[in-house]
Amino acid sequence: MAQSVEGGAASFVPPLKGGAVALVTGSGRGLGRRIAEKLSAMGAAVAIHDIDELAPAQYGEARNLSDVAAAIAGERPAIGVTGDITDEAAVARMVGEVETALGPISILVNCAGGDIGAAGGKPNPNGALDVSMADMRAVMDRNFLGTVLMCRAVVPGMMTRQRGSVINFGSLNGQMGVSPEVVYACAKAAILHYTRCLALEARAHGVRVNAVSPGPAMSARFLATRTTDPRMQVEGPSLDRYATPDEIADAVAFLAGEQSRFVSGQVLRIDGGLTLFPG
Repeated sequence: MAQSVEGGAASFVPPLKGGAVALVTGSGRGLGRRIAEKLSAMGAAVAIHDIDELAPAQYGEARNLSDVAAAIAGERPAIGVTGDITDEAAVARMVGEVETALGPISILVNCAGGDIGAAGGKPNPNGALDVSMADMRAVMDRNFLGTVLMCRAVVPGMMTRQRGSVINFGSLNGQMGVSPEVVYACAKAAILHYTRCLALEARAHGVRVNAVSPGPAMSARFLATRTTDPRMQVEGPSLDRYATPDEIADAVAFLAGEQSRFVSGQVLRIDGGLTLFPG
């Protein structure tokens, strides 16, 4: 049983199957970084990814991607890879770099995304009828098509080896009507259904494909880019609050590991019961 220390208290996480190699997109900071840390503690060699070397510094979480990889490396190595997940050639290059350095990828976590328009920052306007086509394409590319390209580059190898777990990132916005952030919600809804379709295709090959659908979580980017409610930023017995990055990472770790070995094609909401509806 692997052991990690979080917030001064020892916690135990079930080890991954021997030789696990994880690629976590968008893991230079925020939720992705916490997921990478969790998988490393469970015994995986981990590839840390971000759009460029300096991306982890944007919200003050680290100086650069190399520092993040060095901090995460444990009994097994961690490396950094950079590139745009919307660029098919860049995706192929990154996957090649990871597999050359660490070995065949057995865990893929598609965490990179966000409601970021063509010029950077949130689209404005951002409604169902007024968002610009440029912003619409940028958000769909960054979320849905980026996830598809990563899966296309990694999953065939998993299927050949008959081993692998893919965890895609949806959002509660992808499961209910919202405004604004309409295109972001539609991109996340597409990811959730793509997860089901890919799970069907991969089922006979021993590869599991699932998704997590988080509610609001206290990442540095979330706190820096939104008006937040201080009453929701407290940990305690109540579930009527924002999630912590650890709570998201724990759910991803479950889907990556052997405890979920017969779970595929599912969407796991991580929202403390915020959305209590069937489906």
